[in-house]
Amino acid sequence: MDPTLLGALGVGAMLVLLMFRVPIAFCMAAVGFVGMILRVGWPEGRAFDLARGFRAAFAYLSFEPFAFVANFSLVTLPMFLMMGYVAYHAGFTGDVYNTVRVWFGRMKGGLAIASVVGCAAFAAVSGSSLATSAAMGKLAVPEMLRRKYHPGLATGVVAASGTLGALIPPSVLLILYGVFTEQSIGRLLIAAMIPGVLSALIYMAMIWVRCALNPELGPPSEAATWRTRVVSLKGTWSIILLFTLVMGGIMLGIVTPTEAAAIGALGAWILGFLAKRLDRSTSSEAITETARQTANIFAIILGAKIFVGFISLTGFAGDLTGWATGLDLHPLVVLLAVSLVFIFLGTFMDPLGIMLLTLPLVTPVIEHLGYDLVWFGIIMVKFLEIGLITPPVGLNVYILKGVVGRSVPLDVIFKGITWFLMMDIVTLAILILLPQITLWLPAYLLDGR
Repeated sequence: MDPTLLGALGVGAMLVLLMFRVPIAFCMAAVGFVGMILRVGWPEGRAFDLARGFRAAFAYLSFEPFAFVANFSLVTLPMFLMMGYVAYHAGFTGDVYNTVRVWFGRMKGGLAIASVVGCAAFAAVSGSSLATSAAMGKLAVPEMLRRKYHPGLATGVVAASGTLGALIPPSVLLILYGVFTEQSIGRLLIAAMIPGVLSALIYMAMIWVRCALNPELGPPSEAATWRTRVVSLKGTWSIILLFTLVMGGIMLGIVTPTEAAAIGALGAWILGFLAKRLDRSTSSEAITETARQTANIFAIILGAKIFVGFISLTGFAGDLTGWATGLDLHPLVVLLAVSLVFIFLGTFMDPLGIMLLTLPLVTPVIEHLGYDLVWFGIIMVKFLEIGLITPPVGLNVYILKGVVGRSVPLDVIFKGITWFLMMDIVTLAILILLPQITLWLPAYLLDGR
């Protein structure tokens, strides 16, 4: 069988299985395994040899997937996840939200603006979009609804701002992107800082303008005294300390990302116990949630590694690169075409699955076009963020719907997302047209220029 045709059929089979809601890890593992058998056992111009194909596929499974997940850099994933879950169960993220609510509540749309900052703070210690949306949905949405905020704004701001967990370091997606593309994880995390802050600021500016024009969307709360504001600041020191330990150590070159993750997780436990906010129940929940999320991620990683092995055998990625570059199109046009693929897949897939499915196909094309892979990692995560809130699926929207229950209909949440989707497009346009926004900080800190 023609290898390119086999690779294309494998990708098509993946999409069909995904549309039938087969878990992404099993999709990639099954298609990759069967594809290897067919590729090795059915070479061009020869009869099909099933035994030969099985031997090759099992030989690959016996070594490559384990060797990949044994990568020391992947230790960062459970450590950063643990830091986030411990910080949440210790109430540190709630403290930050309450502080920001006190400072911004008197503004029009102030609670929505506070929700953006709260999501950014939670993202800074969790690295997970879905965890950010779930946690902040419990804290912020009931408060905004009680203050007569429009339900679309109250839910839309949390669903959209929850996507900041995919971008603001430490980011699970960026860590995996760095491992799969062999890019520096530290450089990626530092590169994400300015785009992450920019995304949050654009959200906040849009909320302020809309609520200034239509105060009924987000009526102001009662003004807090300066003494109350100053006292509330004590609730932020835990999150600030954890973020400083992690990202400060990486930016100064004192620790590697893996060491920073371990320090962050240990720091979260120590701070939680010192504050007497962790007991046996909350500690058990933090450990269980970390283990469950880690298992899900590693299952997808294993499936992706098998699928990548199959794609490599077929040479499909190289053929795709040759075809894309042979179109004689401007690189920006190719990048926009890739963005449409991400947005389409985002309507029915989770972002981790999209990234690991498309990396072996997209990365060679992007690299051949001359784009910086660190810059593209940030752009890719922004595309995946859009997928998290794009109908008809939008995982962040459904996570939030599960939190708010029947108090806000699903269609109202999706309508509330619209303005934030437009702001994401504005942010993407800025980052694409001005790549130095992404690349300046890692170049300055790591390269000394």
